[in-house]
Amino acid sequence: MNRLGILDWGIGGISIYKLIKERIGDLPIVYFSDTGATPYGKMTRPELVARLNEIIVYLQSLGVTHLVIGCNAASTAIPYLKDIGVKVEGVIDSAVAETVKQKPKRLGLIGGRRTVVSGVYKKAFAKKGIEVEQRIAQPLSGLIESGDVSSQHLRGEAKRILAPIRNCSHILLACTHYPAITPILKDLVSSDTKLIDPAGALLRKIAHWKFETGGEDTFLTSGDPRMMKRAARLAFHVEIESVAKVGL
Repeated sequence: MNRLGILDWGIGGISIYKLIKERIGDLPIVYFSDTGATPYGKMTRPELVARLNEIIVYLQSLGVTHLVIGCNAASTAIPYLKDIGVKVEGVIDSAVAETVKQKPKRLGLIGGRRTVVSGVYKKAFAKKGIEVEQRIAQPLSGLIESGDVSSQHLRGEAKRILAPIRNCSHILLACTHYPAITPILKDLVSSDTKLIDPAGALLRKIAHWKFETGGEDTFLTSGDPRMMKRAARLAFHVEIESVAKVGL
């Protein structure tokens, strides 16, 4: 039986988990949050690749056959991962495809440091003849991970980050945490600006994956189970009954 897993450094991937439940069905999902490790955006590429390989081997031991990496920083490392028979899909290809489809006149992007500095989006859009104005938005994901989705501090950081690109026709949300603060982001950009959340495009891409429905979800973290439950509830209104701590 095929089993779906979602991997993220934190609770950003809960936005994908929630959408899967709403649009695809009640699949039993294994969700792994790696907050016990150094944030993926601060790891070197070799460190990140080694960490992801370790986690994927562990998830495979739990029966995971198909894995969504719901983290843009981690998705940049997918080409360098070992092939152990787990089907892996990141968020970047879907984000690029969805953005190109919308034919932006002026494209902006907000994302974590590794996502921006890697140049992965800049190169992908250049191949499509699209220029992109990128902004590092590192403080936002950390604040959302802590359960903050509405403070004046968060709003101030978002305003500072968005200021140079607020009049773009489209802004790509290149981090799965950001949909948790969409109302604030919309309030800080031009009324004509469209925010692009690639999660829907990702779901369409994996919709052909076949899984049995029913069964219980499994939530795992290398960090603090209590904090994970709190952040998922505050950021995405997802109530998690039980989280197991994993010593990886």
